[in-house]
Amino acid sequence: MSEHRLLPRDWNAHPPFLYKDYKSTVRRAPSKPLVPIPQTLSELSGPVFGHEAIGELDNDLTRNGITIGPPHGERIIVTGRVIDESQRPVCGALVEVWQTNAAGRYRHTIDQHDVPIDPNFFGAGRCLTDDQGCYRFTTVRPGAYPWRNHTNAWRPAHIHFSLFGVGIISRLVTQMYFPGDPLLCLDPVLNSVPDEAARRRLVADFSLDATQPEFALGYQFDIVLRGPDRTPMEA
Repeated sequence: MSEHRLLPRDWNAHPPFLYKDYKSTVRRAPSKPLVPIPQTLSELSGPVFGHEAIGELDNDLTRNGITIGPPHGERIIVTGRVIDESQRPVCGALVEVWQTNAAGRYRHTIDQHDVPIDPNFFGAGRCLTDDQGCYRFTTVRPGAYPWRNHTNAWRPAHIHFSLFGVGIISRLVTQMYFPGDPLLCLDPVLNSVPDEAARRRLVADFSLDATQPEFALGYQFDIVLRGPDRTPMEA
C-alpha cells in the first residue's frame, strides 16, 4: 500500500455555496447542513467513461463543428498540465471544455442572447491528458455576454473546464479566464472565490511557447487538483 496520503481539501480557496452577489446561488444554495455519504468501492474504482469515445477532432473546436467553413473569431490554443499537490502528472484524465462563440453566445436553446449563432462552432470539446498530464485544445476566443445578475452585468470571456479522474466522484468543474480582461474585477462568479491568490490561478497566462506561428496565440492554464496551489472549483 502506498504511504502517500492525500492532503485535506482547504475550502477557503473555493467559493461558498451561498454568495449573495452571485444571485443564482441564493436560490440554489443548500439551506441545511450537507449529509456525508460513505464512499463505496464502485465509486472509488469504477470506470467513468470509455477511452474509445474520444474522437480525432474532439480537442479541436475549430473543426469538430464545421458544416460550411471555419468558425468566426480569433483562433487560440489552450494547453496546460493537470497535476496533484506533489506536482505529479495526472495521466489519462478526461478534460472537457465548453464555451460561447466569438460573439458571446452558447450553442444551446436556453441562450437567447441577441447575437448570431455560429453554424460552424459547436462550442465543446474533450481530450485525455498524456503521460505528462498535458492537455491541448484549439478553439476561438469566447466573447463576453450579458447575464442579468445585476445592472449592466457582463460575464468576462471564459472557458468552462470539467475534469474526471478514475472514479465518478473525482471530478473538478472550474473556469478559465483571460489575462487583462477589464471585466474580471466586476465578475461575481470569479470574486466568489474568497482568496485573491486562488482567483489569480483561474486566469490563464499568455504563452509564446504555446503560440503557433501564423496560426494562433497560445495560453497556458495548469490545473492543480489538491494542495496549497489547488485550482478553485466553479461557484
